[in-house]
Amino acid sequence: MQHKFIKVLAIDILDHCSLRVYFDNGTVREINLEPVLYGELYEPLRNHDFFRQAIVDDEAGTIVWPNGADFDPDLLYAWDEHVEAFATQMRKVEQS
Repeated sequence: MQHKFIKVLAIDILDHCSLRVYFDNGTVREINLEPVLYGELYEPLRNHDFFRQAIVDDEAGTIVWPNGADFDPDLLYAWDEHVEAFATQMRKVEQS
């Protein structure tokens, strides 16, 4: 994936595992993170109350949670293109 150096400016929590993400280039995307929430770091995000603790880290320009979980802003920007491959990778991590 070619890095575009996109930054997340703000988020709205829509429902369980879904966010509306506002990027610094004016783009707004609705992203369902549920397909990739596997493994020690991301599994806790399946808990609705924990998921709602998401904030934007202005320095990193992305979304973070209290346990250190985050997502590359370029991945979030191109989510529809990469979610299937990322989900497959995360499921493999969970199985090992």
